[in-house]
Amino acid sequence: MLMQISGSIAVAKAVALCRPEVVPCYPITPQTHIVEHLSTLVKSGELKKCTYENVESEFAAMSVCIGSSAAGARSYTATASQGLLYMMEAVYNASGLGLPIVMTLGNRAIGAPINIWNDHSDAMSVRDAGWIQLFVENNQQAIDVHIQAFKLAEALSLPVMVNMDGFILTHAITRVDMPDQQQVDEFLPSFVPRQLLDTSAALTIGAMVGPDAFTEVRYLAHEKQQQALTVIEKQAKQFEKIFDRDSGGLVKSYDAENSDIVFVAMGSVVGTLQALTSELREQGQSIGILSLRSFRPFPIKAIRNALKSAQQIIVFEKSFAVGMGGILASEVHMATHGLHIKINSIIGGLGGRTITVKSLKKIVEMAKKGELEHETFMDLDLETVEKEIKRQQTEPSSGSTAENILRDMGVVSASKTH
Repeated sequence: MLMQISGSIAVAKAVALCRPEVVPCYPITPQTHIVEHLSTLVKSGELKKCTYENVESEFAAMSVCIGSSAAGARSYTATASQGLLYMMEAVYNASGLGLPIVMTLGNRAIGAPINIWNDHSDAMSVRDAGWIQLFVENNQQAIDVHIQAFKLAEALSLPVMVNMDGFILTHAITRVDMPDQQQVDEFLPSFVPRQLLDTSAALTIGAMVGPDAFTEVRYLAHEKQQQALTVIEKQAKQFEKIFDRDSGGLVKSYDAENSDIVFVAMGSVVGTLQALTSELREQGQSIGILSLRSFRPFPIKAIRNALKSAQQIIVFEKSFAVGMGGILASEVHMATHGLHIKINSIIGGLGGRTITVKSLKKIVEMAKKGELEHETFMDLDLETVEKEIKRQQTEPSSGSTAENILRDMGVVSASKTH
């Protein structure tokens, strides 16, 4: 059914179609509308046989998911940014215990300084937590990938995190095709837990593991992620057969295999890159896009196959490792090792900064001229940065960097006291 609704409401409806049995929630921008609408669906009776829990924190939300999933209930929650950090211990526990929880991450910058807008720093902070991490480009994918996420989680007994860009997708009102219950039921079977707390057959979940077995346990966590590479592709084809559209898989190529210059990116920026490449290809330029739908597991083989003919790879990412550089670019380097392809890392959109076709065109022109540095911060105000560096070097009490930058840019009225 075609609907004109926001991404958050669309996701809530899609999750409800998956028949979750326990939904513990704590609101945080920009995912709040997802859990709010789920509470409405439970209260109205549209989502039946579901326990909706208002918990006191994000840590509690994931802890309830862990308990309910271990007890055999299909479990779901959502969070973002600092909320994800607050539940971090439980996030690691969920994957370490092999529990098939599904969580939406409304991607948002991590402070300080405080920022509620979109980038991928929250998702990158948990890249080694053992969760499957999927990224969506638009709200139709957000619907479809959430439905696939439940089936994937339960097939592997692993938690799945669906990443959708905060505000850009969560709050955008677009036309989507909402599946009906019969389609979802055909694709997603009833939950049969791999491990189950049962008083009639006592067992432990979460036993202490010492040095004699810890390596093997951790290796098996890695092995399950490797198994996911095959399962994700298989289930994406099953989904396409039932729903008649491609919304899953490991990667999506937009002329990547036949292009000299290829952008590699994740999330909603792919839409902007499509507008750019369409215009440039009409001008005869050989440029394509490889969109990563799965970040964990990292699809090395699929990436390598798609990029093996490229002359230059431009990795566009909305996060970076402070003191190191581009996170995604480092992994693309590993995936393409030995292919001898030039790789540049472009970091942009941090804290919700607008990513424009105009700025991306400059990046392409610089790439064609061989002027791109190994790592480039797109639209960086270098003059303001250098001014703050000089201030710190010359003034013993230079003050807070964030407030100084705001004052220098004239973004807010700020005064300095002595």
